[in-house]
Amino acid sequence: MTEVTSATQASPSLVNSQTGLADNFEMFLTLLTEQMKNQDPLNPLDSTQFVNQLVDFSSVEQQIAQNQNLESLLILQSAAAQANSVGYIGRVAMADTPMAYMENGSANWEYILPDDAESVTLVIKQGERIVARSTGEVTAGSHEFEWDGKSENGADLEDGVYTLDVIATNADGESITAEIRASGRVTGVDMSGSEVIVQMGNISVPLSSILAVREAGAGSIEDNPYLEPTE
Repeated sequence: MTEVTSATQASPSLVNSQTGLADNFEMFLTLLTEQMKNQDPLNPLDSTQFVNQLVDFSSVEQQIAQNQNLESLLILQSAAAQANSVGYIGRVAMADTPMAYMENGSANWEYILPDDAESVTLVIKQGERIVARSTGEVTAGSHEFEWDGKSENGADLEDGVYTLDVIATNADGESITAEIRASGRVTGVDMSGSEVIVQMGNISVPLSSILAVREAGAGSIEDNPYLEPTE
């Protein structure tokens, strides 16, 4: 069963800070009381210094309390993100990665060109080996690309992780850098580490790289659009 880290446990540093502050403040009051009891009535102690120290203690105490409240909010936010990520399982997610898991003859990417290109070649790799090429759209903007899992000679390739490279050049022959994103069904969520990891087939990506999610099912993205992930 998936576990969500408790959002109510304060960090040891804050607990130690509060404990140390309480001990020092108690000692300060004890010393102040003793000095006041034993002061010379004809030459009383200057209280200004004690007042200033009291103000300093109060300021530090407030700062520690604010830090604790902030940490609690961050823990709650992290717990909420973890809980929400479990709801991604079974849905289709778009991640900021060029790697996609090809399954049953289908792998999906999106690439974004910042400017119009003269030519665009889509290169699919398995590791460092080129397995397929395709001609891409050349206009600026976002373009979807679904690969049928076939090699350059038409053979069906096995399911697995494949990487998309976008080789784009403008009319002057200069390279254009495209953003590449991959889509895939979320098959699991790993919360064992310091950051939530979302699993898309045999690909693992950090939760922070998930750009959008949508319900799985037939139909185009226009009919079944992506939604931004809930933070």
